[in-house]
Order: sequence, then structure tokens, then C-alpha cells
Amino acid sequence: MDYRQLGRTGLKVSPLCLGTMNFGPVTAEEDSYAIMDRAHEVGINFFDTANVYGWKQGEGVTEQIIGRWFAQGGGRREKTVIATKLYGAMGDWPNENLLSALNIRRACEASLRRLQTDYIDVYQAHHVDRNTPFEEFWEAMDILKQQGKILYVGSSNFAGWHIAKAQESAARRGTLGLVSEQTHYNLLVRAPELEVIPACLDYGVGLIPWSPLAGGLLGGILRKIDKGRSAADRVVNELAKHRDKIERYEAFCDEIGEEPANVALAWLLAQPAVTAPIIGPRTIEQLDGALAVPDLTLSDKALARLDEIFPGYKTAPEEYAW
Repeated sequence: MDYRQLGRTGLKVSPLCLGTMNFGPVTAEEDSYAIMDRAHEVGINFFDTANVYGWKQGEGVTEQIIGRWFAQGGGRREKTVIATKLYGAMGDWPNENLLSALNIRRACEASLRRLQTDYIDVYQAHHVDRNTPFEEFWEAMDILKQQGKILYVGSSNFAGWHIAKAQESAARRGTLGLVSEQTHYNLLVRAPELEVIPACLDYGVGLIPWSPLAGGLLGGILRKIDKGRSAADRVVNELAKHRDKIERYEAFCDEIGEEPANVALAWLLAQPAVTAPIIGPRTIEQLDGALAVPDLTLSDKALARLDEIFPGYKTAPEEYAW
């Protein structure tokens, strides 16, 4: 597997990031272990999680599953670049959510315990906290770095100007700043092209797209429905909005002889600033289905066809001004 640098850092990560949000609520613990073992077998070393995953407030179910997997030994922790996130509520009291220095300290300690590790490779803000100044955010993160509890800091769901504010605040402190941004980006959701991607490129921040298959719409949904598979109401409603595009997309994938899910992921890997899209397999079979993606190179003609089906944006301000 050809590894990529995470943003401007020297850290090497796989071009696919293993998302773990399904571990616990959807995928049983034993099956989660098997998926993570399989990821290592095929060279995927970049895993993403969050303290709220598992969706039982305060428990960190998914982090606990990963921690028990790490505890089995066999180099599991050493081979993994683990990224986790904080922001969401882990309790009902004040300061048990968001990005205050107090919550950053407490949330990190709790994640370390659940993950059964003494450091987190990439510690990420799950969302921007408009009530906490970046000076406070960076002071807390810098202390964790000095203590050896985290190595890098990333963001998620930041606007372009939030990235700029964060980086300028870090520069004033003489620290590295953000190294990655997780954002909602796929063929159907291209708004990050306006300002998030330009900000990432300018500041050397690696882009980690989440929901790369648009909740399943880009994963061959029409084929699956034709075979009698059911879909959630939310997905059915979204399909109704985009059916013409999805029909053209699946026809194009048939034309080039590639699976729709793999084309969607390969398209992301061809976009500026993108380091690794997050895949969230519920089974080993779904993981194996994505393994062809790093070797799938879309031609300029294919990329142009995809832009015709799913029009994107020019960089701001040219998208809406001269």
C-alpha cells in the first residue's frame, strides 16, 4: 500500500481511514476485532473514532472496544495511527462537552483510559466551539503535547475561516497547529471546495472526508434496490432528490466496469488536499470491497464526466464574484 503524508507532517497514513462508528451499535465486538485485524493485514494503519461513538452517553463504547482490541497485544497499538475526537456531551453537567481547557483535559484522560493507551496520535475537535477562544484551545492542547498524551491536533466540521483562525492562533504560539480536518465531502456534497479545501491547501492541513458514499447513495443504491434490498426512509428521501444524478452515475460506473462505491472513493483520492477518506465497514466483506480503491486511478476523462454529473464549485470568491 502506498502511504500518504498527513497534511504537512511526516506522519504516514494509509489512503483509506478505517472509521469505527459502527463498532458496538451495529457491529458486534468480536466482529469489530476481526475487521480491525483484517485492516492491519491489508496495510490500513489509520483508524478514526470519537468519545461519543457507541451513543451511550459517557460510556465511550467504541473507544472501549478498540482499547480491548489493543490490549490483545501483537503490535496492534504500535501499528495503528489512532485518531479520536472530543466535543459531544459525555455527561449532563457543565464542562462535560465542547472545547474548554477543562473538558479537553478530562476528555483526553478518559479517552486514554478507554483506549488503553498512553498517547493519542491525532486528537481532534469534533466541531468548532464558538464560545471557546483558540488561545484557550491551543494552550490546553499544547499541555497535552508536552505531557506526551497527544502527538497531533486535528479538527472536524470546521469552516475555512475557522481553520484560518486556528492556524494563525497556533502560529502566534509557535506551535504546529492543525494537521488534519475531517469534513463532509463527496460527489454530492462539494461545498468544501469553496473555502475549506483552499484553506487546507494553504495551511498544509490534510483533508479526511467523512460520509464519502453520501450515506449509501453513491454505493450502488439503485442496484441494491433492484435486488430487493430495503433502504432507510432518510436514504429513500435523499434518493428521490438526486435520482437523475444517481442513475447517470451508476450507468457511468457500469460503462467503465467499476463498482460505484470504489469510484466515489477513488474520486476523493484524486481531489486536492485529500489524504484519506473514512470508510465505515460493518463487515469484513465491506472492508474487502474497498481494497481496490488505492489502485484505482480515474482518467482525466472519467473525472470530467463525474464533474458533469455532479457539478462542483470554483474556489471562492470566483464561484460567486469576479
